[in-house]
Amino acid sequence: MSTNQGDMGRRDGSFEREPARRVFAGELRECRYQFKDGEDEKSPTFVLLPSGERCNRIFLVGTLTEKQRQGDQNVFYRGRVVDPSGTFFVMAGSYQPEAMQQLAKIETPAFVAVVGKPNLYQKPDGSFLVSVRVESITVVDKDTRDLWVLDAAERTLDRVEACAAGTAPDVIKAKEQYPTIDPAVFRKIAFDALAQIKM
Repeated sequence: MSTNQGDMGRRDGSFEREPARRVFAGELRECRYQFKDGEDEKSPTFVLLPSGERCNRIFLVGTLTEKQRQGDQNVFYRGRVVDPSGTFFVMAGSYQPEAMQQLAKIETPAFVAVVGKPNLYQKPDGSFLVSVRVESITVVDKDTRDLWVLDAAERTLDRVEACAAGTAPDVIKAKEQYPTIDPAVFRKIAFDALAQIKM
């Protein structure tokens, strides 16, 4: 795929950036487990995907269907980005000034490519919400969206296959954390997403 944001490690100050994983909204919304890798204050935080892969950053492409400016003193933007499997909730605030300006300028609806960090929140009722803190967001065309769906489907199917075979530590951890989720559901999500795009 031509838009290779985040797949190559990049230097940012003193640490190496984690690769941005392609993941469908339908899988990301099932995440319930977040952890820090290391004791250091700057150690990366990961969300564990139910298919058995950790992700510190994700790369998603979908339709920005709505956005809202919120706050007075600390202004930030929230948005909804829809892919063939569901909705990503994205946000950008004063800690991401460039991303916030990018999001503020985009007119909805529009196809967008987003690189950001997933964060897990537990709501008072005990349910979970996964939100993506935007690092960059740009308007793209339908072809780019369709290529991302192909790419994300391929990565998802690879993860499901690895999970079925799996003895990797993250796969074992995923099976402990998500005992009621059959990774095969993500295979169906991938095939359903592919069926929705017309190449």
